[in-house]
Amino acid sequence: MFVALGGAILGLIVRYALPRRLTHGSVLVPAVGTGVAALVWVALTWLGWAWNEGWIWWVSLIVAGIAAVLADILLGKRREAADLAMLHRITKTGQPA
Repeated sequence: MFVALGGAILGLIVRYALPRRLTHGSVLVPAVGTGVAALVWVALTWLGWAWNEGWIWWVSLIVAGIAAVLADILLGKRREAADLAMLHRITKTGQPA
């Protein structure tokens, strides 16, 4: 499905356009974009949207892009907070994690 490829490309763009890319794996954000694009596409086809019209493409890819951005931002913030908490715990006790 070409919509999955579009979601993967959007995920790659998001990965390299936003900061905190060092806080998660290199395939995670593109995988989120791919999965969401495919899921939205299938849901819209089940709702009766025609696959050869433009709206299904636009909605699928926009939702995939938004999901990739949210995944990148939320996972990056969570990872930074978890790393900081671990650093404080390790330096407080003096023992490795």
